[in-house]
Amino acid sequence: MAESDWDTVTVLRKKGPTAAQAKSKQAITAAQRRGEDLDTTKKWSAGQNKQHLVTKNTAKLDRETEELQHLRVSLEVGKVIQLGRQNSGLTQKDLATKINEKPQVIADYECGKAIPNNQVMGKIERAIGLKLRGKDIGLPLEAKPKKK
Repeated sequence: MAESDWDTVTVLRKKGPTAAQAKSKQAITAAQRRGEDLDTTKKWSAGQNKQHLVTKNTAKLDRETEELQHLRVSLEVGKVIQLGRQNSGLTQKDLATKINEKPQVIADYECGKAIPNNQVMGKIERAIGLKLRGKDIGLPLEAKPKKK
């Protein structure tokens, strides 16, 4: 009976502190009092939903001064669309309905705010009968014979 002493208690499944408890302010100060070595690192994006790392080119991009913009429809093309539409007796809404686009698309093309889309430009060309692309902008559209 020498092995079973009433004064000592053996705990079999004692768990260590959890990760959150080990990182708490109390755990850190207790470890400092005991003289243990601590390794603390500050997370640079803690508490934020940043999934991607900052690339090495960030400073280079910050120094970049060139402003990149999409090319817009020229005012010349806008005037041709407006004249062709008026000669056909169409409003912006009528032309938009005819080519299955929104009226705002026609308004953007006429005032030069739109980014040119060849598909939309082709529809407008066919609807008003004037060329909008290439060298001869504003000339009548030539009907191409259909291939048999």
